[in-house]
Amino acid sequence: METSYNGYPASKDPAEIGIKSYSVDGTARRLRCAESVGPLLAAFAAEFHKLIEPIDEGTFDDWAYAYRMVRGDPTRLSCHSSGTAIDLNATKHPLGKYDTFAAEKVPMIRALAKKYGLKWGGDFKTRPDDMHFEISIGPAKAAELITKLGLEKGQ
Repeated sequence: METSYNGYPASKDPAEIGIKSYSVDGTARRLRCAESVGPLLAAFAAEFHKLIEPIDEGTFDDWAYAYRMVRGDPTRLSCHSSGTAIDLNATKHPLGKYDTFAAEKVPMIRALAKKYGLKWGGDFKTRPDDMHFEISIGPAKAAELITKLGLEKGQ
């Protein structure tokens, strides 16, 4: 089976890799994510909405599962292909733009990403991707974190 670059199973068929729809508390949004990490991504998105900026206003620009290669790299499957990445407020934080968030929000973004086992695209070295958040821990650690944070009931 194919894998995205973070090592999770990826497929053109969402059912094959357990893609489920998760509601984001406090919003009308739902995100399609891998069942193994969906509770983490949905809970992160809910806190992002509450503490950083609303995600359900204006343009529908919050995305999760999408089978595709990394933009600009035809050799690697995106973490979106495994349902282990989300993009939030993509039109406000476009790929390749630096510093799209207010400076005072950046420490909170990093703290939230760490809390949920994520890597933030704003910290990518070669190309900033402020909208992007991806799982940076393996499945066993993700399961432990879901339990630790009390998210095991899912959405």
